[in-house]
Amino acid sequence: MQNARNFYINGQWVAPQEGRDFDVIDPSNEEVYAVISLGGKADTDAAVAAASAAFPTWRHSSKAERLELMESILEVYMRRSDEMGAAISQEMGAPIDMARVQQSGTGSSHLNAFIKAFRDYEFEHAFSEEHQDTRIIKEPIGVCALITPWNWPMNQITLKVIPAIATGCTMVLKPSEQSPMSGILFTEIMHEAGVPAGVYNMLNGDGPGVGSQLSAHKDVDMVSFTGSTRAGRAITIAGAETIKRVSLELGGKGANMIFADADPRAVKQGILRCFNNTGQSCNAPTRMLVERSRYEQAVEEAVRAANATSVNAASLEGRHIGPLVSELQFNKVQDLIQKGIDEGARLVAGGVGRPEGLNRGYYVRPTVFADCTNDMQIMREEIFGPVLAMMPFDSEEEAIAIANDTDYGLTNYVQTTDPERARRVARAVRSGMVDMNGKARAAGSPFGGMKQSGNGREGGPWGLDEFVEVKAVGGWPA
Repeated sequence: MQNARNFYINGQWVAPQEGRDFDVIDPSNEEVYAVISLGGKADTDAAVAAASAAFPTWRHSSKAERLELMESILEVYMRRSDEMGAAISQEMGAPIDMARVQQSGTGSSHLNAFIKAFRDYEFEHAFSEEHQDTRIIKEPIGVCALITPWNWPMNQITLKVIPAIATGCTMVLKPSEQSPMSGILFTEIMHEAGVPAGVYNMLNGDGPGVGSQLSAHKDVDMVSFTGSTRAGRAITIAGAETIKRVSLELGGKGANMIFADADPRAVKQGILRCFNNTGQSCNAPTRMLVERSRYEQAVEEAVRAANATSVNAASLEGRHIGPLVSELQFNKVQDLIQKGIDEGARLVAGGVGRPEGLNRGYYVRPTVFADCTNDMQIMREEIFGPVLAMMPFDSEEEAIAIANDTDYGLTNYVQTTDPERARRVARAVRSGMVDMNGKARAAGSPFGGMKQSGNGREGGPWGLDEFVEVKAVGGWPA
């Protein structure tokens, strides 16, 4: 990729002012396949300055102009969708079929959903029928720093960039240095689509460098961050100095509550959902809570499903899972699997080490622990690998208590054929999202969590609201 070492600032690809080389590793074989530049303070300042200079004009752009740009981005994105899937597959290890359909597909899905929501979005309206002289105006918040993770690159980039564009904000995107090639390709798409100079800027960097500089920058009005709770805490502290808005989508430790009357396929579907993207999803159902009368049968079903999960290189077609993204992530997951063994959980599938026949690459054995307790580290910490922890419960109240006994509150899952129970449990669990009986939420529905899973909502009109300030005006002329 010809722009790998460059940044995109003020409508042009430019060489870094303070760049240092960073190797991009193919996690399937541990080999360097590209080199990018990590920026320094001068690069950060240049990108923020470009966004600041573009804001006075872009904030006054018409709704029609922004819609036309969003539709142009979608058109170019669709044309390069397979290219995007291939980039994501190599950089973070998603199997190529999955990368083309799911990983790249999230980008076009969010673009379509935002275009639909934007058409109906009101930036100005009367306070009420009774109070026509009070006007509510939604204005762009300003210059936004958008910091995205490596695990679902296009999902998170489009969830931030597109609503920022739509609401009249200008921005600096910092993709994860672990999966930077998709961010560079997305920037080529933005340029080809005709984004005005300075409205969208992109530079690569790491968290302690560019990430911290953006979070504390006096000319940045908002930080939208997706990643670890630890990093989110640091960004919140950095942003507090200038009282900037900080929107966070952080970790999760979702409980999948399987009641005795659940669909017979519930356990297998839970395994597939947990292991999808090699377990590297913040909303994965990593705690499987099963009603005791069905528990031992569920353990057997989980073992069969885990043992049937094949692991192989990301470049190969098929329905397997790929490697973890990096050596750091591989070592973390291995340590937590060993921790589960040491804590006394019953290892029923997988375990430490690589799968048989895979001696190079960050591959992990699909792993299931049974007989866990909710004080175990594997039940409390976000592992971010293909590791499931199982635990029985005796009553609906106990299942809810276990599900809520966590620092996180992103997504919970309910499996029951009793409609009243489904409604009760969905209302009782403390999470921003609940999926029931394998049914996904509609495209454009709000994505976000409670507690230490974050404080913002992405997607649809809620995602647009994140990027606006609300102004109330009295005495509005008739």
